[in-house]
Amino acid sequence: MNPAHLDNPARVIGLAGWSGAGKTTLLARLIPALTARGLRVATVKHAHHAFDVDQPGKDSYVHRAAGACEVIVSSSRRWVQIHEVGDEVEARLPDLLRRLAPCDLVVVEGFKREAHAKLEVHRVANGKPPLHPDDLRIVAVASDRPHPDARVPVVDLDAVDVIADLVLTLAEPLETALARLEGRWPS
Repeated sequence: MNPAHLDNPARVIGLAGWSGAGKTTLLARLIPALTARGLRVATVKHAHHAFDVDQPGKDSYVHRAAGACEVIVSSSRRWVQIHEVGDEVEARLPDLLRRLAPCDLVVVEGFKREAHAKLEVHRVANGKPPLHPDDLRIVAVASDRPHPDARVPVVDLDAVDVIADLVLTLAEPLETALARLEGRWPS
């Protein structure tokens, strides 16, 4: 992604929260609300475990299982690139953000310890403490309960249109997010 070539550079915001808080559920509702406003939305998802995007028996799986370090599968409808990390270090968020095609908004799910602007997803039933008191990069909270002492806006977890408004207001330009993530910008 090269935002210098875009009339309206991409903006970035994260969805952060403990596992089981409902980040993916919210994102599945938020993306249609944002695309209905005419936005091209990309996502970056962090996984804490091994995962597969191809299935046993498919050619891409066979290629990877045979030892290919990278596999690209392409059709008239989509393409996907699978990169085996092997002994390399895990890709950093700035590197992943730079790989995205031009878009209006990038929503990062996970990467809760990173320095980009984030909306916290907090659910009481999860039994975990909120993150926003200790993370100054959390710019809003979507929760199933009020947080009267929060220093940031708190909205109901089911108020998807309100959350979409907050996301669009609080997302930061890609270059600002990259500078923060790489330590080139004040926190």
